[in-house]
Amino acid sequence: MAAPVCVARIGAAHGVRGAVKLWTFTEDPLAVQSYGPLMTKDGVRQFEIANLRAAKDHLVATFKGIASRNDAEKLNGIELYVPREKLPDTDDGEYYHTDLIGLAAVTAADEPLGRVVAIHNFGAGDIIEIAPAKGATMLLPFSNAVVPTVDIAGGRVVIELPQEIEGEEPTLT
Repeated sequence: MAAPVCVARIGAAHGVRGAVKLWTFTEDPLAVQSYGPLMTKDGVRQFEIANLRAAKDHLVATFKGIASRNDAEKLNGIELYVPREKLPDTDDGEYYHTDLIGLAAVTAADEPLGRVVAIHNFGAGDIIEIAPAKGATMLLPFSNAVVPTVDIAGGRVVIELPQEIEGEEPTLT
């Protein structure tokens, strides 16, 4: 069985009736309600969405059994997971972050670079983080130019290193 996938994080309490801000990590934020009960990573606690609505840049959710602001405040920061098999299949060229974490990163010449440790998005596009055996991690754009091959079955991604990383100074014109 595949590891569960984080689909949301509970934020601060919202109002006095047990609602919380909910930050989702799904392409369609409202899809989080279609996955069934959400659970903590260890599976010890489960949360069933009773009500969900869109707000400015997040969702507002109420969970069954959470009826007061006090109860809601205790949930702040909890990450919510679903079993991998509950998620829809991806299209070609689309990947769940969890499927990329741990893959070997190699050059086009099949020289090892390290392992994928994270995928980030700080607002300007996806960034792939590669941890080499020694030294600092590399943060690279997760684009077809830099990551031309993703081979999940083969357990690797091919990285085309930009010139700046290989030590050459960029040419300014």
